[in-house]
Amino acid sequence: MSGRRPIIAANWKMHKTHLEAIQAVQKLSYLLDQDDAERVEVVICPAATSLRSVQTLIDSDRLPYGLGAQNVYWEDKGAFTGEVSPPMLMALKVGYVIVGHSERRAMFGETDENVNLKVRAVFAHGMTPILCVGETLRERDVGATEDRVTAQVRAALAGVSSSDAAKLVVAYEPVWAIGTGRNAEPSDAGQVIALIRQTIADVHGGDLAQGVRIQYGGSVKAGNIRDFMAHPEVDGALVGGASLDPEELALIVKYR
Repeated sequence: MSGRRPIIAANWKMHKTHLEAIQAVQKLSYLLDQDDAERVEVVICPAATSLRSVQTLIDSDRLPYGLGAQNVYWEDKGAFTGEVSPPMLMALKVGYVIVGHSERRAMFGETDENVNLKVRAVFAHGMTPILCVGETLRERDVGATEDRVTAQVRAALAGVSSSDAAKLVVAYEPVWAIGTGRNAEPSDAGQVIALIRQTIADVHGGDLAQGVRIQYGGSVKAGNIRDFMAHPEVDGALVGGASLDPEELALIVKYR
């Protein structure tokens, strides 16, 4: 046992209105008991339009879930139409922010430098980044997994203090296993997660790295979560499509 508390984060992406988000969280609360919440940290990451509604529900019903945002801009304020700032998220009691998701990198052109700015801004405002890293199919096929993932982690941690790095959550997303027909095995995830942990150790020391929680994120569902969680390097999951169904998400949280 690593001693690291597992963390399951539900990334709803661009799904659910604020009313649908409320219904989903309410249903989840009926499906999970106190033991589940104590054993596993559950974080709900709805669309930005639902953050206030979910936050109010979590507070009013005293639900044992964390609230996460799917994205953030690194400036506190300014003429940045359509962006959401760290202080805006802090005012909504957001605890986690997904940073560097593969979709943000691939579809919206986020660079490693952008990701670093976001990581530092999230920490500066008392929140915790869920840093996403991972290699594409082309990078994997040419044997560039180690170089790419290591570079992503090092770039994201540039200028980050050890006290902040100790609170980091990392999500390994094997982009090559999403929508390609090729499946990632727990051994694949464990090998790269061990590499991520070693990279953090190279920057901030082995003791700190051993405390950092590193999730797996890549087509996680109730049918495969137990196998991934059985690997000693895997500390949880960043769940996409499967998290939209409260019953499926509850089964993932109850993976044992």
